Amino acid sequence: MAKPDWLRVEVVPGDQNEVRRVLREQGLATVCESARCPNLPTCWGQGTATFMILGEICTRFCRFCAVSHGKPNPPGPTEPERLARAVKALRLRYVVLTSVDRDDLPDGGASHFASCIRAIKEAAPETKVEALIPDFSGDFGALRTVVEAGPEVVGHNLETVRRLTPRVRDRRAGYELSLSVLRSSKKLAPRIFTKSSLLLGLGETEEEVEEALRDLREAGVDILVLGQYLRPTPRQLPAARYVPPEEFEAWRRRALSLGFLAVLSGPLVRTSFRASEVYEELLCASS
Repeated sequence: MAKPDWLRVEVVPGDQNEVRRVLREQGLATVCESARCPNLPTCWGQGTATFMILGEICTRFCRFCAVSHGKPNPPGPTEPERLARAVKALRLRYVVLTSVDRDDLPDGGASHFASCIRAIKEAAPETKVEALIPDFSGDFGALRTVVEAGPEVVGHNLETVRRLTPRVRDRRAGYELSLSVLRSSKKLAPRIFTKSSLLLGLGETEEEVEEALRDLREAGVDILVLGQYLRPTPRQLPAARYVPPEEFEAWRRRALSLGFLAVLSGPLVRTSFRASEVYEELLCASS
C-alpha cells in the first residue's frame, strides 16, 4: 500500500549534529531514533529530542513497535547525571523522558525514572519535565515514586482500541491496565496534566475510537494525541489504512467536545509532538 502525499515529512533546516554530538558524548538514547519516529528530522532540526532512559532493549514485544526486545542490561547508575548534563548543554526548556518496559526490575524502573527527573530539575531548575511512562505492571507504589519526583506532565499511551489491544500490544499490557495507570496518576497528583495517545490505521472502527476517547476522558486524561500508525519495518504489523487529514481533524473536534483540554491530531503527530507548546498553552489557560 503506497503512502499518500500527506505522509511526507518536511525537513526543517537546523543543526541536528549538535543534538547528536551531545547525545553520543553522554551515552544517551532517544526514542526519536529507536522508534524511527517520522518527525525526527523536524524535531532534531529544531534542537529538541525525547530521551529514552533505562536502556534500548524492552522486555516486551509489541507488534507495532520497532524498539529492540529481549533481556536488557542493568540500568546505568550514572544515567541521571549524564542526562542532566545533556539537558543543560542543549539548553532545553522542556524535556520528555520515556523508557522501554523493564519487567525485569522490581519496580519496573520507577525509581530510576524518578532519579532522572530529580537530576534534571537540580541541574536545570527552569526545565519542565514530561514523564511518558510504562504501566509498571499496575504497581501503584511505583507510579507514586515517579509522580512524587515532580514531573509537570505524566503520559501513558493507550496505543489502540480495546479489541485490537491483544493483537497489537504485548500480552502483559492491557487496555484496562493502561486506563488504571492514567486514572491513578490523576488521583495521585490532580494538578499534574495527564496525557495519552492512540495510533489510528490499525483496523479500528469509528465506534471503537469513540469508546476509547470516552474511556480516556473518564480516566481524567487532559491531553490527547492521535496519530497515524506507520509500519517501522517489515517485522511489524502492516497498516490497515492511511487515515486522511480531514478524519484526524474531525476526531480532534470530537475529542475537544468530550472535554479534553488539548488535542493534537494528524497523520504525523506522535506523543511528544509540540509537547512544550501544549504544556505552556494549558498553563496559561489554567492560570
